[in-house]
Order: sequence, then structure tokens, then C-alpha cells
Amino acid sequence: MKIVVVGSGNVATHFARAFYASGNDIAQVYSRNITHAQVLASQLDAQAIDSFADLADDAHLYLLAIPDDALYEVVTQISPKQGIVVHTSGSVPMDVLKPLSAKIGVVYSPQTFVKSLEMNYSELPFCLEASDGEVLERLKNLVLPVSEKIYEINSDQRRKLHLAAVFVNNFGNALNAMAQDITMLNDIPFEILHPIIAVTAEKASHGDLWLLQTGPAVRGDEKTISNHKKLLANDSDLLELYSLITSIIQKKCQ
Repeated sequence: MKIVVVGSGNVATHFARAFYASGNDIAQVYSRNITHAQVLASQLDAQAIDSFADLADDAHLYLLAIPDDALYEVVTQISPKQGIVVHTSGSVPMDVLKPLSAKIGVVYSPQTFVKSLEMNYSELPFCLEASDGEVLERLKNLVLPVSEKIYEINSDQRRKLHLAAVFVNNFGNALNAMAQDITMLNDIPFEILHPIIAVTAEKASHGDLWLLQTGPAVRGDEKTISNHKKLLANDSDLLELYSLITSIIQKKCQ
């Protein structure tokens, strides 16, 4: 499949690498910053461009891997195409692409992507949505050589899946970062918590997580909770967060 990639960020980089490695022709990489386009294009034997006017008209697939808010503007700047046009966003409806083609879709993976980190693409879940059955089959054929973990997810489901992903990834990482701050401020090696972080992540694949909840909130250990709050007395944000999460756990696990 001949593919044009619009974007050169984390998602664009990993999707382009994955599809290139599975035998597709990445014809062009677009970025507003030509240097960024050149860096990615050089890995894919592709042409680097920085103008939408230079987008090829004969590609089979146009992959718009750009920030969510930018999608709405970019759609107004690209001329209609005969090929399939897809985006990779978790929160933007598929129909935003209708001005660009009669054949549209979404290829979304709820994962955290960083350019510099290698990934096992075969472990990635791919959530697909398409304007019709033929487009869906073509997207499945594109993704299947990369990963067998394919799910048909509509726009409404995808928005809610993206919300859930923010909780487990972005919020989860922020909570770990707050824990790291606590240890660093008290001259405690954060690596002591690495095993419990790993076990918590592993536990996520084992059934109803509320039934697996542990800690002072579940035990009703009010003295420990009170002592924790005293330790956070000088940080109103963390104290509020601790109190809120403790309350939620108690309500869910009572």
C-alpha cells in the first residue's frame, strides 16, 4: 500500500515505522517543519515535504497522525483525495474527515508513544473505524501484519476508551511522578518502589480491579489515613487529591 504520512511526531513516527516494516511504501512524510519531516522520511525511504500542495494524489492511504486540535484545521487545508483518509486520534470523530474523501477511517492505538523508545508493535492494540465495510477490510489488511490485536470501535466508544487511557496512562504516570517527588524530597531511592509499580501494572490484567484493591482505605485504617494527611498538610493539592481518592476507594469497596 502506498501511504502518505501527515505528521512527524511520536504517533506518526511509530505508525510509519510499523507500516513500513510490514512492507508498505511510505511515499511522503509531511511536517510544517521540513527538518522534522526529513528526519522521519530518511528512516522510511520517503520524500519529505512541508506543503499540503505537494501531497501526492495517487496514494492508497493518507495517515493523519497529528494532535487532536490540529485535525480540524488541517482538514480545511488539504484538497480532497481519491484514496482512504484516516486519522489516529482517540477523541476526534471519524466524520471530521468527510470533506477529504468518501473513504475515511480511524486507526487508533491506546498507547503512550515516544520516538526514542523502541516498541514491540505486535503487542499494540489497534482500534479501527471505517466509513464502510470495504474500507474496514483494507484497514484490517494494513494492520494485521503488524498486530493481530484488532478491535472494531466506533467514535463514541473510542472517545470513552481515550478517557480511560488518560486515567491509566497520563494520570497513572502523574501519580508515580508525585510519589517520586515524595521520595526525592526525603532522600529515599525511588527505585525501592519499582517492584510495587510493576506488580500494580501486572494486576491490571486480572479481572475486577476494585476486588483487588488494597491499602488503608480498603482496610478502614483511619489512623494511617490521618497520619498520611498530616504528612501532606503543607501541600494542599496533594492533600486534596489523597482525600478524594481515599474517599472514592472507600465508596467503591465498601
